Amino acid sequence: MRRLWPFTPRGTGALVLAVVCFVVANEVGVVELLYFGMLLIGVLVASLVSLHLVRRSDRVTRSLSPDVGTVGRPTTVIAQIGVRSPLPTAPGRWEDTLPKGVRGGAGGTFPARGSGLSGAERTVELEYTVTGVRRGIHSIGPLSVTSTDPFGLARRRTVFTDDTRITIAPAILELSALTNLLGDAGGTLHTQNNQLGQGADNLVARPYVPGDSMRRIHWRASAHRGDLMVRQEEQESTPDAVVVLDRGVLRYTAEAMTSTGADPGFEAAVTVAISVISRLVHDGYATDVVDSDGTPLVDRLDGGDMTEVEDVRTLFANVMARRDDHLHHLPKLFAGTMTGPVVLITGRFDKADADAIAPVVHHSSLPILFAVSPTPEALDRALDVGWHAASIDPDADIAHAWTGAVERGVSRAYR
Repeated sequence: MRRLWPFTPRGTGALVLAVVCFVVANEVGVVELLYFGMLLIGVLVASLVSLHLVRRSDRVTRSLSPDVGTVGRPTTVIAQIGVRSPLPTAPGRWEDTLPKGVRGGAGGTFPARGSGLSGAERTVELEYTVTGVRRGIHSIGPLSVTSTDPFGLARRRTVFTDDTRITIAPAILELSALTNLLGDAGGTLHTQNNQLGQGADNLVARPYVPGDSMRRIHWRASAHRGDLMVRQEEQESTPDAVVVLDRGVLRYTAEAMTSTGADPGFEAAVTVAISVISRLVHDGYATDVVDSDGTPLVDRLDGGDMTEVEDVRTLFANVMARRDDHLHHLPKLFAGTMTGPVVLITGRFDKADADAIAPVVHHSSLPILFAVSPTPEALDRALDVGWHAASIDPDADIAHAWTGAVERGVSRAYR
């Protein structure tokens, strides 16, 4: 693609002057004006020819650092263009087309190049920085280069249609650790550390059966129960953590199902989810990440493996809401089981929802609820049945809300 009008303002003025010379020469019979007009036309033609002697490569390649961008953080883009030219080239202007998901200054001066009589291709490297503003997978491009001849009379605009995908993942916010709750809901790292020393095994009492050694009789428990009880070493269990990201579109807006980054409420839910996942895995929890109907969103994450968290963050760059709403069926997922922390992230939330998910509390050592758009009575009801609940709107301070919900079980939006 090239501009329809190939001349700069200076070249346009030269063309107009040439036409005027022709007209005046014809009217008054001044031959010198005719020669001057022909000279101007010749210069303009030579300018156009010199521009088209510059041959650029058909492709532009881009590299990103880091490979996966993050909402609110910069990413460096390096574009490389091959140039072949038997003549020196003047400086020009370049501009790369940015999608709505990123912002930055993607333009500047295209450097001048010396002559290359050998015909070998030389690479021009263009670097700029963009910042992710919208989660998702976006395309950068096309890139255009506008060149002028050495006299600044003609211009040529070349467009490289190649685009480059850039992945903008949700940001991981720093949340406080669950160190003060490890005794009740502890993670695998905590348990493993205890097992290295004494006290990793718990002593429990069970009824005496024939064949048990008399040395194992637990006299205090026997006196309390009225029957012989014996000591039994029970290995400390490692409760798992479960993060539930409710993707039902009825909890958000229709845009959450059609485009990433379009619904601020759903974006807040995704950010909370990946931040909580990172916190739990960092603290050593073996974490399952599921939808409200139990569908796994990712493979099970091992405690302490932060590499897997980065993989999940990349996957969450493209997660969207879905049509079905299964929040009221959530208790069925935990029927007959007992687990560690259960963190539920949802959107719209009312009192009926709080009543429906109340049974989950009895299957978790630490039930935490985050709702983007709850009603006041809904969070009060959730607190009454045992949830640690907090309201998180798109402008809320998620780190403070996490700390408040975990430590005090309050229902409050932190701003």
